[in-house]
Amino acid sequence: MAAVPERQQKTRPISHGPNDRFERRARRRGARVIAGVDESGRGPLAGPVVVAAVVFDRGPYPDGIDDCKRLTATRRERLYGLIVDKAAVTVTVASRARVDRMNILQASLWAMSRAVAGLSPRPDYVLVDGNVLPCGLICPGEAIVDGDALSVSIAAASIVAKVTRDRLMTKIGRAFPDYGFEHHMGYSTAAHFAALRRHGPCPHHRQSFAPVREQQLVMPLD
Repeated sequence: MAAVPERQQKTRPISHGPNDRFERRARRRGARVIAGVDESGRGPLAGPVVVAAVVFDRGPYPDGIDDCKRLTATRRERLYGLIVDKAAVTVTVASRARVDRMNILQASLWAMSRAVAGLSPRPDYVLVDGNVLPCGLICPGEAIVDGDALSVSIAAASIVAKVTRDRLMTKIGRAFPDYGFEHHMGYSTAAHFAALRRHGPCPHHRQSFAPVREQQLVMPLD
């Protein structure tokens, strides 16, 4: 009986982390100041959504920049300091109230436009993580799906946004110790759901999110 040939396995290219190929492509098209933009906090049940915009004056870039989700908290904190020392950085916070009023997507896009507008030097091209480019940007740009894993500028913005938001949630955790915000940062963990059932939502919970809306008790601010 003739031998059956082995099925060849398809291999995926190995990812070595974000680089500056999108930034270099923008420069070839005439851009001089290129901003990377990303958010932190679209998914949680509580707290703000935070957007960072970052402009590097070309390389060399701080070593180790990557999608913030791939980094430990310690590495994020270290890289945060290196990024803000080397790059132009702005941060915009869309409050819990704004998230409930506008919805999470529109609040995120609003914060992206604000963060870009606050940069100095003024960017002439923007790289945004995701598949939607915010309206009202002060310059042209492009949305890049998984951009925080592909573009060094977007990855740097993801780190700044994540560290900033984690610090805010840690402060909120000290003010509302029953919820453990400093541990889960407002995300949908078992401990967070248990605290919601036990105590009801606090003023930092997003009332427009179904798991929060289902709870009837809202604690008043002191």
